Amino acid sequence: MKTNTYAGIPEEFSKLETSEIVLIPVPYDGTSTWQKGADKGPNAFLEASENMELYDIETDSEVYKQGLYLADTITENSSPEAMVEAVHQATKKYIKENKFVTVFGGEHSISIGTIRAFNEMFQDLTVLQIDAHADLRESYQDSKYNHACAVYEASQTTNLIQVGIRSMDVTEKNVINEEQTYFAHQMVMDDNWKDSAINQMTDNVFITFDLDALDPSIMPSTGTPEPGGLLWYDTLAFLKQVFEAKHVVGFDIVELCPNAMDKSSDFLAAKLYYKMLSYKFIDKKTKL
Repeated sequence: MKTNTYAGIPEEFSKLETSEIVLIPVPYDGTSTWQKGADKGPNAFLEASENMELYDIETDSEVYKQGLYLADTITENSSPEAMVEAVHQATKKYIKENKFVTVFGGEHSISIGTIRAFNEMFQDLTVLQIDAHADLRESYQDSKYNHACAVYEASQTTNLIQVGIRSMDVTEKNVINEEQTYFAHQMVMDDNWKDSAINQMTDNVFITFDLDALDPSIMPSTGTPEPGGLLWYDTLAFLKQVFEAKHVVGFDIVELCPNAMDKSSDFLAAKLYYKMLSYKFIDKKTKL
């Protein structure tokens, strides 16, 4: 299902030609290995967004007035490779149209396509991965396009910074750059981790945000909830600092696995997306 506009915003702010922001939904869940349901994440996110106040208190802004076009949903699911290529091409198309491109998944394998597109379009790209899992397997279950491989390509072709990691396979130790990885158990003991991570970033930053980076106490509805995650205000403080210090060129959010009995995670995802946009466009906010 594709609603007419993001969050029910007026049509004047939702046309492609006048929008600064593009949102691409990708309801893909082809390679997840435990709880299925990430394919329902984009619709749950969009439904929650329609029930969200569009005035952001912190930034004193209504970022939707920058224009936000809801692109056609990417439904390619014939194979992981075909899905990644579809995401890659759609993302690159809108970057070429000078849009601020955002993507909402779906499982984390979609990010292989988004990162590839941004890396082709922006020089010296840093990928900031906020995640519970390292996702650095070169191949998993006979595919290089598995969710467990989400940032392997980025680790080879971009400046990868990993934040919130608290689960990985022993084989990933051969790939991970520990100097640029912020493990959750270390972050709680280090008041300087935010500044340290930002200092390791190049100017151009793409953010891939796996919702399981957040603690299950505030984000239970994800495919593989891991204890010991990030909390709301600490996460926002870090994101705001990144947007202030660096040129964030785009972002994706993945791994919402909605629960019909509890909408709080859907609403958190909606608020997180809108917060990130509010931080991006704070200097261009419409006077209220």
